[in-house]
Amino acid sequence: MTQNDRSSTRTFEDAPAVRSEVPLFCGLFAPTGGGKTYSALRLATGIQRVVGGDIFGIDTESNRMKHYADWFRFRHVPFRAPFSPDDYAAAIRHCVSRGAKTIIVDSASHEHEGQGGVLEWHEAETQRLAEAWRVAPGAAQMAAWGPPKAARRRLLAAITSELNCNVIFCFRAREKLKIQRGKDPIELGWMPIGGEELFFEMTLSTLLLPSARGVPHWKSDMPGEAQMLKLPRQFADYFGGEPRQLDEDTGQRLAEWAAGSPQPQVSTLLEEYARCDNADALKALEVRREAAWRTLPPALKRQLKEASDVAHDRLRGHAEAS
Repeated sequence: MTQNDRSSTRTFEDAPAVRSEVPLFCGLFAPTGGGKTYSALRLATGIQRVVGGDIFGIDTESNRMKHYADWFRFRHVPFRAPFSPDDYAAAIRHCVSRGAKTIIVDSASHEHEGQGGVLEWHEAETQRLAEAWRVAPGAAQMAAWGPPKAARRRLLAAITSELNCNVIFCFRAREKLKIQRGKDPIELGWMPIGGEELFFEMTLSTLLLPSARGVPHWKSDMPGEAQMLKLPRQFADYFGGEPRQLDEDTGQRLAEWAAGSPQPQVSTLLEEYARCDNADALKALEVRREAAWRTLPPALKRQLKEASDVAHDRLRGHAEAS
């Protein structure tokens, strides 16, 4: 039987498209002082409001995540060299096996250029092949990418297809130039340190500039930065206005979208409670709150109950004043 004969026997199904639950992959890249670790913990805390479970922090930065232990609740996973893609996959699997629903990887850059990472692995494989084949290292460089790139594909498969967990990736960033023969170099701007394959899988990714204090950068005239920034249309309205810090409410909004269309948009209800100025509108909001109630985790129930109480008190005060 030929390949064409085999493929012609396949059958397929179709159905109306309905958006379903998907994991979030958020990329934060920043130089030192951009606030990526603190911002990642705020986002993770907001995501936790929706999905529950524990937050795990995979820390390659000499336990620096522990600096924030007084402000955030998370489980700390120290991660030391070697930093191969397979080691990253093992660390993420450990977190999921322990109940993680949201994982922060800080930093993902070691997978690329850290000890035992893809670049170092490629260099060692180049030398090994050159010696085995008795050729100059340059003749072995292309083939030497095989093992480390295969390991990175295994990492991506684990994240995207196997583990079903929200992951926030923190990347170091450095300023880069594109060198042109006979021309002035082109400034690319701040570029994340890591493999392009990881960046392509991000649901969204943003740049935190030096001293940004957690305020994301979504647009850039720098060609390198513009290539790495990713703000999908479904989030454009939320992030398109006045720049604001990445915070717990941001994480909650992202997690509500990722939960799929059946998930009630709690952040929308909270905004409507804050604007509510008449009894009929409040009554309609209460009906929507009750419809959503059974599907919500405790943290979101508390938020809605508090918003409802504040709205009732506000309208009661207006009525007494009149």
